Amino acid sequence: MGNILARLFKRLFGKEEVRILMVGLDAAGKTTILYHLKLDEPVTTIPTIGFNVESVEYKNISFTVWDIGGQDKIRVLWRLYYQETQGLIFVVDSSDRNRITEAKNELFKLLAEEELQEAVLLIFANKQDLPNAMSTSEMSEKLGLHRLKGRSWFIQGTCALKGKGLYEGLEWLSQQIREQQTRFT
Repeated sequence: MGNILARLFKRLFGKEEVRILMVGLDAAGKTTILYHLKLDEPVTTIPTIGFNVESVEYKNISFTVWDIGGQDKIRVLWRLYYQETQGLIFVVDSSDRNRITEAKNELFKLLAEEELQEAVLLIFANKQDLPNAMSTSEMSEKLGLHRLKGRSWFIQGTCALKGKGLYEGLEWLSQQIREQQTRFT
């Protein structure tokens, strides 16, 4: 029934509905990214306790983006949002070298979840503008992305406050989701 409604919506309005889950450790910049995409300008944020959800229009796709808090105690609740997720955005603070292993562990826990097996993975290497920020290739190595087999993934350097890299990441994500949907239909 859901697929029929989605096809009808697309036919009528020319927009495709896509469910995106955005997670990462606390203070990685998830909420800043979400509202920069939504409003196209930086906003002042506070730590997310719970979640934020917004529809973000990009080309002919309407992304429903769930930004879920990343504090340690909240991470167990991430699984409540996995159902029907087509794309996973994992946000990492590029300058937080002390917690890169923790980010890697959380990422691989997510990727092991059955409900996320088909989800396309976009990693936003955020805060590239900060001193001592890891490059995307260094982050890719530290996150163990080379170990991912049979999953579409991409790492994009970003600066959420300036909006740098966000749309390039969305472009890749939208292309991958379109390709995936063509394979499954």
